[in-house]
Amino acid sequence: MATTIQREGLPHREIHEVHRIDHDGAVDADGHILEPPDLWDEYLESKYKDRSLRICLDENGLEELEIGGERSVMSRRGFPATLGAMGAPDLADIQRNPERTYLHEAPFGSMDPLQRLEVMDAENLEAAVIYTTVGLLWEAELNDPELSQAYTRAYNRWVVDFCRDSNSRLIPSAHLSLSDPEAAATELRRAVEDGAKGCYVAPFTHSATPLGHPKNDIVFRTAEELGVPFAIHPTFEPQWTKGDRMGSWENVKQLRLTASITASDGVRHQFTTLFDYGVFDKFPELKVLVLESGGGWIGYWFDRIDAVYAHTFVGSRVPLKMKPSEYFMRQIWVSCDPDERTIPSLAERFGYDRFMWASDFPHADHTPEYVHDLNNLVHMFPEKHRQAFVGDNTRKLFGF
Repeated sequence: MATTIQREGLPHREIHEVHRIDHDGAVDADGHILEPPDLWDEYLESKYKDRSLRICLDENGLEELEIGGERSVMSRRGFPATLGAMGAPDLADIQRNPERTYLHEAPFGSMDPLQRLEVMDAENLEAAVIYTTVGLLWEAELNDPELSQAYTRAYNRWVVDFCRDSNSRLIPSAHLSLSDPEAAATELRRAVEDGAKGCYVAPFTHSATPLGHPKNDIVFRTAEELGVPFAIHPTFEPQWTKGDRMGSWENVKQLRLTASITASDGVRHQFTTLFDYGVFDKFPELKVLVLESGGGWIGYWFDRIDAVYAHTFVGSRVPLKMKPSEYFMRQIWVSCDPDERTIPSLAERFGYDRFMWASDFPHADHTPEYVHDLNNLVHMFPEKHRQAFVGDNTRKLFGF
């Protein structure tokens, strides 16, 4: 019988070493929090509490998720403890050591809003848009639309409360599940009325419905009407989304660099379906944001689909009134990593108002040293465009 982990106060932890961003007014377009283990027990509606999302202990004392009343397959054997690893070199020990838990490995600023503001002050970071962490994991394993909607409602109520007293420095973005588009649109409206400034979706649904499909128009229409950005963010995905190209698991588990570089393929694929279905013509005021997928691919992507649209028979078969890149320059934004050296050149070509940066704090691929890369990247921009990239683009997009 699994033992449920409850929160008994945050462990005492000193602030980690941080570095200062050179430019004032910086805004992190994609920061994360670590949800308290009892979030869904506390915020889920009563009828669903027996199937709450929980962190439990397995027979070896290692943490795992319990999703919809079932043991997780993808998030087990100590994996939850690594979610705030922030580049830790001993990731394997964190996962295998029962004494190193999700709560006690949570870095300073990842679970407490006042601590987060202290970290931001030390980094000279004015604001951060806040996204989920555990919420990136469960949807891949929960094929129950009603419970999925309940999980998102619980998280969204919590994250707005988490950010509420931050003087508009912590910006909540709602988690939507497209398992039920009508319910997702209703939740988006409720969440925005409660204080959310945007929303995000996973790059898949269990029905394998393309993101741009008309079934999702009600969500696009609602986001357009409310004037909030609609973001696509990488998440855990069902194994079927990855195919069998690489053969057995024995092969796949050795492909660490391949896994890293292809982790955001689902986002890029689903983003492109928005053009196949003419979403940007149907919803010309819709604001789409591509998150945690890098930005350097944008050059090749739009060169390719612009050429196909303009010069081949395929162009006459897609419902577009303009070249794909023209929609990008009108109503699409992309966040990039601080170490992407090609971004200033892409911004010169596609628009200095289209690009922003993100830290991914406090996940395993985040380290406090990201600030050095960010400072170098900002200085590669022409001086008159630096402020837009470092903060103004995100501030304007989210309307704060």
